[in-house]
Amino acid sequence: MTRSRAGGRLSLVAAVLLFGSQGLAHAQPEVDLALVLAVDASSSMDADEADLQRQGYVEAFRSAAVLNAIRSGMIGRIAVIYVDWSDAFDQRIVVPWTLIGEEEEARAFAKRLEGKPTRRGSGATSVSGAIDFGRHLLMTAPFEATRKVIDISGDGTNNHGRPVAQARGATVLQGITINGLPLVFKRPDGPLDLWNVGRYYRDCVIGGMGAFIIPVHAASHFAEAIRFKLVREIVSPALEPLFKLADGEPLMDCREGASNRSMR
Repeated sequence: MTRSRAGGRLSLVAAVLLFGSQGLAHAQPEVDLALVLAVDASSSMDADEADLQRQGYVEAFRSAAVLNAIRSGMIGRIAVIYVDWSDAFDQRIVVPWTLIGEEEEARAFAKRLEGKPTRRGSGATSVSGAIDFGRHLLMTAPFEATRKVIDISGDGTNNHGRPVAQARGATVLQGITINGLPLVFKRPDGPLDLWNVGRYYRDCVIGGMGAFIIPVHAASHFAEAIRFKLVREIVSPALEPLFKLADGEPLMDCREGASNRSMR
């Protein structure tokens, strides 16, 4: 073998090894779930309710139930980001993407979240804006996630920004699931009764593989509902919705956020 040919082969091997090492160096962490927690901060949420909701998430990430759910995955690790939102132009990252696989990491996330003040955004409610923002966060997240989920909490309908069904459709097409935590214990942000806020989230907001809603029926139920929701999201997609259509009940009209008309 000539020196030039041997040198060429050595150069090729070196290039392959270099490329491979660079690929490993830039490999993204793998997680069972990448989860966007998108929490309503519009003016319809009063300060006490916002604090109770925030504390519910803090307690959930300190709970053994949530930690055990995280550890039960194939990888045993999730990525979580917490954002709040109001109108179509108002979304804020409260706690950035955080890897959680150990108790110390879960508690650190809870402590960081607890240390951030709650806020009251604009009077408008853009569920579509929250979904679009969550989709962007998931599509640009620095993780390889087995599942991607946006969890939307709120007390009313989409009354600002593009139609919520458009945002949902664009998100589900990317393989992202949208779950809901509708607050049905108070007067909603729009002309819907309390039952219909839950129906609105069921018919117009959630979507994707195993999508579900967990209605919150009292402010005192925040912690329990949030913990149950997180465990269900982390462990596996649901096969059946928790909120089912009654016989002959029509789907809501999602074309207008504040509409209570049924689909014809």
